[in-house]
Amino acid sequence: MASIDITDVRKAYGNVKILHGVDLTIKDGEFVVLVGPSGCGKSTLLRMIAGLEDISSGEIKIGGKVVNNLDPKDRDIAMVFQSYALYPHMTVAGNMSYSLRLRKIAQDKIAKAISGAAEKLSLTPLMERRPKALSGGQRQRVAMGRAIVRQPKAFLFDEPLSNLDARLREHMRGEIKKMHQDLGATSIYVTHDQIEAMTLADRIVAMNAGIVQQVGSPLDLYDRPANLFVAGFMGSPAMNMFEGVYRAANGGSVELAQGVVVPLAGPAPTADGTKVTLGIRPEHVLVGKDLPGGIAATIDLVEPTGFGTILHASAFGSDVKAFSLERGLAERGDTVHVQFPVERIHLFDTASGSRIG
Repeated sequence: MASIDITDVRKAYGNVKILHGVDLTIKDGEFVVLVGPSGCGKSTLLRMIAGLEDISSGEIKIGGKVVNNLDPKDRDIAMVFQSYALYPHMTVAGNMSYSLRLRKIAQDKIAKAISGAAEKLSLTPLMERRPKALSGGQRQRVAMGRAIVRQPKAFLFDEPLSNLDARLREHMRGEIKKMHQDLGATSIYVTHDQIEAMTLADRIVAMNAGIVQQVGSPLDLYDRPANLFVAGFMGSPAMNMFEGVYRAANGGSVELAQGVVVPLAGPAPTADGTKVTLGIRPEHVLVGKDLPGGIAATIDLVEPTGFGTILHASAFGSDVKAFSLERGLAERGDTVHVQFPVERIHLFDTASGSRIG
């Protein structure tokens, strides 16, 4: 396996700029997930690493070797796409061994390689089947097996689970994570699904509009988002965001609409009167019929999930989402109180979007 170093990489199509100077180091054996909305540049970056897109400027190294001008076949990487791209006339064994046969690897080595990959991916009973006789999840496992047998320096995954239903996606996430743990392979995975990113990654690279917004462990991004984009993108239900004004008096607070004042844990490193955005995740909002110091709210919608309940409420002219494990906490039309614990509050500068403190 190998490390991957990306230095000031940019991509433009004519005057249209797609990537605006990406700097990233992926350690040997690390599983990194590129996450962001459609059109943010994550798949373009992956394809540039693979050699399927030209680099406008900057440098990419794989295993310490600059690969800017190398053909994809010379980069020693394996890519798993959203479409399985299996040969329909070949069996599972034929599909998995095809690249090795092209390289004229000895038959006994091919047999050993595909046998080992098939065992890891639970494909052994399916080796003589053709793709049309496989389910979507089985086909994706064959595509992964085809990549494994090559023993590349790095694996690149481009939204490989997008064509699968929700239950199968959950299952395949587990398969991919187990595969990574077994192989210790350097892996880069692209997705727009923040749940996939959180569950799979050693580190997440959050991207928006061709710019890296934050790099860190899944819990780094969840617990301390660097800006409003990351705060809003990571987490489901999404973080509550309320615009207000910072008040430095009495230890620091945020004045929201309708004169509602939310105290902070202490003074914030910003000037009195600064326009700020207060964020709090739904699972951290306290809800009750009688919370001392709580803010009056009216329940507009109740969404039971089985595991818990998502409550949508109206308070101080804003929509407030809360998640509770308690069933039957409130019904539509009920008047409740909501409270924002000071230790759970995130504060952002509204103008720049950057985290404060």
